Amino acid sequence: MKSLFKNIGIIEFDDLFSTDERCFEFLAGKKWENGFICRKCGHTNYCKGKKPYSRRCTKCKSEESATAHTAFHKCKLPLTEAFKITYLVCNNPDISTYKLSEKFNIRQMTCWKFKKKIIECINQRGDIDIFEKEALTKEFIE
Repeated sequence: MKSLFKNIGIIEFDDLFSTDERCFEFLAGKKWENGFICRKCGHTNYCKGKKPYSRRCTKCKSEESATAHTAFHKCKLPLTEAFKITYLVCNNPDISTYKLSEKFNIRQMTCWKFKKKIIECINQRGDIDIFEKEALTKEFIE
């Protein structure tokens, strides 16, 4: 993800992620690019969920949103702003949370918490991999 954000300019970024719809579409595409696997029962069949780009398991009826188990999970910011902050932090990890707060008209502490989450992803994985790496249990792999 960091390499994706590093390889595009701000204007191209704004075109690609200008709406929540485009952000959800990108997340869903990346999240399930290798196919859907239900986190509760391991089933691979799904139908459309209630929220945009969410998927619902056809076996256990569990629904998972495109943001679940990502860096954007339970994010209170609009998705377009969260993507923009992620872009700015990836391109300049030393950017001040006060500057982010001023630019987006968001509380500084909110910016600090979200920036911390992004920096932790970069430090733990060497790249901004927005997806949590949760190993599936053996019964679902076999």
